[in-house]
Amino acid sequence: MKIRVGVIFGGESVEHEVSIISAIQAMNKMDQEKYEIVPIYITKNGEWYTGEMLRDIDAYQDMSLIKRYAKNVVLYFKKGRFVLQSKGLFKRVVKDLDIAFPIVHGTNVEDGILQGYLQSIGIPYVGSSVYASVVGQDKIYMKQVFTSENLPIAKYVWFYDIDYKEDQERVLDKIHTLKFPVIVKPSTLGSSVGIHTAQNDQELEEAIDDAIRYDQRIVVEEMIQNLVEVNISVLGNYEVQSTSEIEEVVAGKDFLTYEDKYIGNGKAKGKFSGMKTSKGMLSASRKIPAEIDEKLKEDVRSIAVQAFRALGSSGVCRIDFLIDNKKKEVYINEINSIPGSLSFYLWEPTGKNYTELLDDMINIAIKDYKKRINKVHSFETNILEGFTGTKGMKGLKGIKHKQD
Repeated sequence: MKIRVGVIFGGESVEHEVSIISAIQAMNKMDQEKYEIVPIYITKNGEWYTGEMLRDIDAYQDMSLIKRYAKNVVLYFKKGRFVLQSKGLFKRVVKDLDIAFPIVHGTNVEDGILQGYLQSIGIPYVGSSVYASVVGQDKIYMKQVFTSENLPIAKYVWFYDIDYKEDQERVLDKIHTLKFPVIVKPSTLGSSVGIHTAQNDQELEEAIDDAIRYDQRIVVEEMIQNLVEVNISVLGNYEVQSTSEIEEVVAGKDFLTYEDKYIGNGKAKGKFSGMKTSKGMLSASRKIPAEIDEKLKEDVRSIAVQAFRALGSSGVCRIDFLIDNKKKEVYINEINSIPGSLSFYLWEPTGKNYTELLDDMINIAIKDYKKRINKVHSFETNILEGFTGTKGMKGLKGIKHKQD
């Protein structure tokens, strides 16, 4: 019997279209002998839809077609089953699911919010837990964890948008403890959205003005000189990890932009510009393997595994590094809990094709789920039964733990 996999994508995120690309790539590569693939698309206003048409990227050119022909559903736990149930007057179960596979990017979906919902209803799901997802999406939390683990990071400062609006001079003074050039980033976005470099105060202020359009917290960090940017993928969980080949990113600017990553040379116009022509992260220019020396490669692999374990990550993550190629120093930049295209292109040089990678991710998720349900999450005794105030608390002694 096939395992029914609900592939969840889209959502209220500036990386909405990127998620669609990644998910359709993955669904086309899943082993259909093993898995029944159930596409679950979340619109930008939070509506959930399912239907075979959602596996075709052309469907997203006209949202009215999705609303007309796909099923508007909710996912919940019903009598021992995880089901997609239709909405409206005549509710019915559209599909049963065995496991969820989120392939989502950015705020409101990749950042632990979706994972929290999946965990609250109890369905097994692929990828990092709520906690690792939260930290993996927030560059400030991430840097604080990396610092606590003594992992090398670039010098940085951070601030709230309200701090900048109320006392711009004080925030700029704080930033001036860094050396130009700097890079300005919204704390919780990905895919290089809202990110800018600044060589002077004028460019800095312009970059901040744009960044605060997207986020409440802003990170400003020193740019690494003699820069070589490399990425590596880690597969596993807190127990076992393996690393992919290392890629060297080639950007025409100071960093790889959203357009570099996903639009490429696409000529399509309009809302979904680039979706037909883009190959997701494959559209970016890169060298695989990276042209760095073996000592630097070993440093990247070692730091990547340390970071993966420090966050308690699971499934596949991509970890981005900055290298000062003159000083031969490696700095960890950030971790991507659900990377674009799931970083399959980094595993192919190791002999693992995309279908095998997806299979590994699902198997890891099943193992994680089995470990999770064997932990104590609630107590058998109901301490509120017969509760009449402080006297009712006397029965708390000797409560027996229950494994659920």
